[in-house]
Amino acid sequence: MSYFGKGGRDGSSDAGIEATRFAMLAEVRAYWEGLRDGGALPRRDEVDPRGIAGALENTFLLERVAPGIARFRLAGMQLHDLMGMDVRGMPVSSLIEPLGRTRLAEALEGVFTGPSTLEIWMEAERGIGRPAMEARMLLLPLTAARGDTDLVLGCMGLHGVVGRAPRRFAIAGVLSEKIERRIAPGRRTEDHQPVAGLAEAGVSFTPAYPRPPRGKPNLRLVHSRD
Repeated sequence: MSYFGKGGRDGSSDAGIEATRFAMLAEVRAYWEGLRDGGALPRRDEVDPRGIAGALENTFLLERVAPGIARFRLAGMQLHDLMGMDVRGMPVSSLIEPLGRTRLAEALEGVFTGPSTLEIWMEAERGIGRPAMEARMLLLPLTAARGDTDLVLGCMGLHGVVGRAPRRFAIAGVLSEKIERRIAPGRRTEDHQPVAGLAEAGVSFTPAYPRPPRGKPNLRLVHSRD
């Protein structure tokens, strides 16, 4: 496990409050862990949106297209609202301010090559119509039909008002945890199947001041027509 950033985790009651407010991330992490047959990474075709219904609006799927670069293949409506446009096909770095993109690329590449899990704490840029807002992102590796680790199941929670889109974030801290990858006997590779419930394109930690959102946003689904 590796930590990057400033500050530290002190085990205070704030951690419990944070976990409660970011329950959607915990839901996605628990679902992903449940798919790890014998400790192997989950396959992309095993992901069923019904298993993460409470977090579906916050969920997305990334595809690695080059070292340190991944684009959105699937995206819940929260990201559409955050950027003010359909993010399918866009790089995940489009959410990050330019000064933080190198750091993101380094951490993101570790998800694919480790493989590793990754959590990112972020704070949004401010301006007219853009009030204070914080976010937390969880990235979990998946295997594709070919067996390569070039996909990521992600979830992003927000605390604050989106305001005028698009919103971009500075990275406050990241947590990277390497996975001991084991291939379970009898696992088979299946053809790619679209994940219903999300729109799909055809084509290491220390939070400075995490104050996650209260409650859970209403669920809105975007159905793939590809």
